[in-house]
Amino acid sequence: MIGAIDIGGTKIAVGVVDEGGRVLSRAEFPTDAQRGYAHALGRMEKMLRQTAEDAGTKITGVGIGCTGPVNPFTGEIGDVEFLPGWQAANPVMDFGQRFGVRVAMENDADAAALGEASWGAGKVKKRLVYVTVGTGIGGGMIFDQQLYRGVDQSHPEIGHHVIDPSGPRCSCGANGCWEVLARGPAMVEWMKEQAPNHPHSAELTGKRVCELAQQGDELARKAVSREAYYLGLGLANLVTLFSPDSIVLGGSVMHSAHLFLGDIHKIIRQNCGFVPFRKTELALASLGSDAALIGAARVWRHHFGQNGGEHAS
Repeated sequence: MIGAIDIGGTKIAVGVVDEGGRVLSRAEFPTDAQRGYAHALGRMEKMLRQTAEDAGTKITGVGIGCTGPVNPFTGEIGDVEFLPGWQAANPVMDFGQRFGVRVAMENDADAAALGEASWGAGKVKKRLVYVTVGTGIGGGMIFDQQLYRGVDQSHPEIGHHVIDPSGPRCSCGANGCWEVLARGPAMVEWMKEQAPNHPHSAELTGKRVCELAQQGDELARKAVSREAYYLGLGLANLVTLFSPDSIVLGGSVMHSAHLFLGDIHKIIRQNCGFVPFRKTELALASLGSDAALIGAARVWRHHFGQNGGEHAS
């Protein structure tokens, strides 16, 4: 039974996951990042012990998915925008000491990719790219059951490849990268630029834009069309570069996937002429609200194997 922890900028979830990827118990609470890592560590330990008690089991390992950047080999959290002051904190070491078990951590997008590849929509796919579209755009790649890492074991930032160099500037330093153009808040930003006095301007979120588009709001429909265009371009690039068996789409924006998928398929057809794009399946993430915890548990199994032995990678 694996203790699973998902550390996000807004909330932290903990739970217990069995060998079949089933969440037996779970709890969540606000991150309160400004109160510091030590405060969050104490709460995570307490809640993880409680969820294990609720599940009536003993934890045999701990897997962590954390908003990045993180170092999966040293166990340290990097310079994470949403976790100020947490740099160099080491939850792998801390939970190992507190629970007396092996602990593994990955970037949360890589964790989700591992979960979907093993227990979700990407199961039995040899080449899988997972993309999450929400407040930002991130992803992970699983090739032949192995998590792909770049030079110096780095996590590829697929959300920051450039789509339009004349586009808005991103915090990564580039102009017009995929994330700044196609993340959920980009729809809100575009609508406010086009119509600052829109009657729904004060309440706009990515979710609300999608709702308005379905209700017939013309500007919201244009924002959704623009979102589909940029999502499609980025996905077409992934198809051309990697020709994967499957691209699994997750994240809050994909809760309204039916608004985007038609245009996305059209853009892929128009831009992927040199690869067998029809053989790349576009699938929606299937693990639902437990995806983060299931992915975190899969991180442990990816590092140590089903029974805790060292992983080949």
